[in-house]
Amino acid sequence: MPFALGPRAAADGYRLAAYDTVGSTSAEAMRRAREGDPGRLWVVSSEQTAAHGRRGRPWSTPRGNLAASLLLVLPRLAHAANLGFVAGLALHRALGAAAPGLDISVGLDAAGRGEGGERARLALKWPNDLLLDGGKLAGILLEAGDLDGGLSAVVIGIGVNVAHAPTGLPYAATSLAQEGAPASAETVFAALSDAWVEEEALWAGGRGFADIRRAWLERASGIGEAVAVQLGGEVIRGTFDTIDEDGRLLVRTSAGELRAIAAGEVHFSAAATMRT
Repeated sequence: MPFALGPRAAADGYRLAAYDTVGSTSAEAMRRAREGDPGRLWVVSSEQTAAHGRRGRPWSTPRGNLAASLLLVLPRLAHAANLGFVAGLALHRALGAAAPGLDISVGLDAAGRGEGGERARLALKWPNDLLLDGGKLAGILLEAGDLDGGLSAVVIGIGVNVAHAPTGLPYAATSLAQEGAPASAETVFAALSDAWVEEEALWAGGRGFADIRRAWLERASGIGEAVAVQLGGEVIRGTFDTIDEDGRLLVRTSAGELRAIAAGEVHFSAAATMRT
């Protein structure tokens, strides 16, 4: 089945550029912005051969996984960085819709939530990852560039391990197929495009970030747990307290100091206690 926008995204005026294979959906989206594309454009592909992740690390998307990038053309606003949280919520919602039953599982341990031990399987990891049972299922990367007329091109790149999970990584990774979730990249994308419309409306150009922040924290992984953040040559250790009104990670150190982290390599729980 070919890629297609969800009905709500199509009705809201979003457009789609779908490829069988492409070097990078985000690079293609940014190229289109430089050539005058007005934005509200999804660029998707069945295969990605020359993409990159955070800090410029090489990243490939094997056929069967989802590579999708959303191009937005916006006024140059400082709070555009908060769009990563909007995308995280949209992706969380989309995966729950595309693979029903994936969002919760029933356990008997005390860590469960609700009567009968329901607990969340899908969780958001600061700043822009989505975890399934503790393994990385998806990642989000924001890139921005200045355009003429006081505008910025913001590209939100989203990669989801649908059919395949990468190996040889310094952290656990998983895929929908590995977890027995019968969803395709096309199904996930259609649900994502619709979920984005809902979450962007809640964000309301940045005016609704308090609601986005609240919803994100309800789905967050690691709150109250040990955390270590690598900042260049410094490692900040403490407890994940919350995120602030700007989306920064707040770490409470053993001395009781609250440190605000805008970016860094983050490790939670057992990994946070290891020497970095």
